Amino acid sequence: MQRIAFQLRVKPGSEDAYDEAHRHVWPELLAELQACGVREYSIFRRGCDLFLYMLVPDFQALLSHLSQSDVDRRWQQTMEPLFERVPSLQEGETFAMMDEVFYMQGKSDQGIAFESALEEGKHAE
Repeated sequence: MQRIAFQLRVKPGSEDAYDEAHRHVWPELLAELQACGVREYSIFRRGCDLFLYMLVPDFQALLSHLSQSDVDRRWQQTMEPLFERVPSLQEGETFAMMDEVFYMQGKSDQGIAFESALEEGKHAE
């Protein structure tokens, strides 16, 4: 499984509309994400900045599938007016992907396991 994180940004004044839309994510979109193997998906917002995290078998395969999805296309069309460009977005990037530099997972009755993703050579693609 891949742990994926990236940034998005909503336009100033669009925060409430964005939050409201995500209180009512369409069930058919959630079903499509689950069918693609998405295990976890969280979005955090601070002001206009969004941090998105997901646990997925293959992020590129997910993007490929969603690019052919009518329900995702409709959702993206609904959300698109709320977004603005992420300042750190590099030329040719679709998403401002974030590199994982640390991961900690609790181990039942065995203490805590952690790793530095950089030391292990792991990062978001």
